[in-house]
Amino acid sequence: MNPAAGTALAVLLSLVSAAGYALAAVAQSRLAAASPAAPDGRGALRALLARGQWWWAVGLNAAGALAHVAALHYGPLTLVQPLGALTLVAALPLGAYCARRRVTRTEWRGALWTLGGLVGLVAVTGPTAPGEALSLRESLIVAASTAFLIAALASGRLRGSGGPAARGLGHATASGIASGVASALTQTLTAALALDLPGTEPTWWQTALLAVLISAFASGGLLLSQAAYRGGLAAPLAVVNLSNPAAAAVIGVALLGETFRAGAWGWLVAAGASLVAARGVVLLTKGGPAAEPVPATVTAASGSAPASPVGEALLSAVPVREAPLSAVPVGEALLSAVPAPPAAPEARPAPRTTGLGSPESDPVPAPVAG
Repeated sequence: MNPAAGTALAVLLSLVSAAGYALAAVAQSRLAAASPAAPDGRGALRALLARGQWWWAVGLNAAGALAHVAALHYGPLTLVQPLGALTLVAALPLGAYCARRRVTRTEWRGALWTLGGLVGLVAVTGPTAPGEALSLRESLIVAASTAFLIAALASGRLRGSGGPAARGLGHATASGIASGVASALTQTLTAALALDLPGTEPTWWQTALLAVLISAFASGGLLLSQAAYRGGLAAPLAVVNLSNPAAAAVIGVALLGETFRAGAWGWLVAAGASLVAARGVVLLTKGGPAAEPVPATVTAASGSAPASPVGEALLSAVPVREAPLSAVPVGEALLSAVPAPPAAPEARPAPRTTGLGSPESDPVPAPVAG
């Protein structure tokens, strides 16, 4: 295959990979919105594995990964990696279309800022001279330290308290780091299978241990991204796409002897690109539409009554066993809104009489004794 055809095929496969990842992210975000987490978290994973939509997302992620690997086979890293950043640009309109809304201007601005920062990071994080793969000892150290870091991010110890958006960004960071470490360990496994691993020749159980670690980090990254999408789609997806190459770059620079392109200028470009991408994430976090109220059955403990007659009819049809209707705010509001039936005439006490025997101020004649 000539170079031009190989480049065209690499571009096509990169676009297919970005589309697969985008569709998977949209499916995961819709699944997260439709499946609220239990307070204690019990049975969440079992319920997730029982959903067909989850397995569709897994298949789309796998297809995107295979297309990305194939694109790297036919094209250079400097071309394939920036095209992979189009996942965010594709996921925004897809998610908005599924939610039957328009992408806001702030979201588009955030996506462009994030895309620019991500492209800048990828452009300078490629190694000038590729280093060797991790040794088995280094792989175990990286796996252990990353497991502690992911546990801290997932539990919220490194990001403080926050709402669903903050929790989503923490899970997204942990997901990207897990995926980046899985990629680095995959490179080590490939070198081990080719008997080209630094140090002593690995035994079968060491190779099997590497495969188990790769599966654990890849699966953990997928589950963490699923948890991240409970806080939205755009900002968590941007953080996943940023933290993945960042984790791989840290491993390459710290352990594999790799460096940023252009020396000191490469470090400056990487720092500037990180700030640009961070600005985009902030815009994506604030640029989404306001949360729409979810229709739900109003109970007596909700503290508010519906403003429509249909809501009043539904509430009147549902028996409340915990307390009488008038004993709660909703009941009082409903009772005050419903006109009371005409009361039956009640016996009125005999008016006081004056000395002449006529009523004091009552037009109704009183019966006269005797």
